[in-house]
Amino acid sequence: MSNRWYSEHRSDPWRRKARQEGYRARSAFKLKEIQEKFAPIRDGDAVLDVGCAPGGWSQVACELVGRDGIVVGVDLQTTSPIEGAHFIVGDIQDSLIQDSTRAAFQERVINTVISDISPEISGRYDIDQAISIDLVTMVCDFSLPLLNPGGAFITKVFQGPGLDALVKALKRRFSKVHRFSPISSRNASSEIYLVCKNLKPHHGGLVQTVGDEIIDALARDGIVDHSDDDDDIVVKTGFSVHRRD
Repeated sequence: MSNRWYSEHRSDPWRRKARQEGYRARSAFKLKEIQEKFAPIRDGDAVLDVGCAPGGWSQVACELVGRDGIVVGVDLQTTSPIEGAHFIVGDIQDSLIQDSTRAAFQERVINTVISDISPEISGRYDIDQAISIDLVTMVCDFSLPLLNPGGAFITKVFQGPGLDALVKALKRRFSKVHRFSPISSRNASSEIYLVCKNLKPHHGGLVQTVGDEIIDALARDGIVDHSDDDDDIVVKTGFSVHRRD
């Protein structure tokens, strides 16, 4: 860890503001900015927070949904309790975790899916960006079938190959898709937030998953190749499908 990063981290005004206002992470203000501009979360909503640790977004979501709402968070890491939220520790790709997530909503429909999910940074941007895209498609492919028609989806993703294909895939499923860069993001950050509103009934009649659409788009662009012999993906320029262990 460089001295420069440590100095900037310590002097980060959003980090100080989060500590002063009782939020667990500076990222809480990113969701607040999104809410102020787009109002995707309403009082009484049921919200799924994928990749919720340490809980900053869940804190904001609990404030927004109020006493009649519910927030369910899922993460590989343990998240300390928050009043009004139910946390599940595990991999959202695991069928048992998926069953537990559905059960936690007690048969309520999900109105909004939020995800500030991020890969463990390796220092190789092409790899980190590819994993970021893959994580978001994983969240989409599990959560969108659970989302109520008319619902909203908010996620973070790193800019690079696959982003345009992801936006196109989401535009087929939602009436409105916005790219948004919060002022509380770090200046050097390549992250962007996708704010999707009004999920179309039956996802617009689409059959392919978001992940399959993106892989097909990347193959057409020559970024990945499908192997003729099996279902593996041949990497050409640093993009591959990675799963966080």
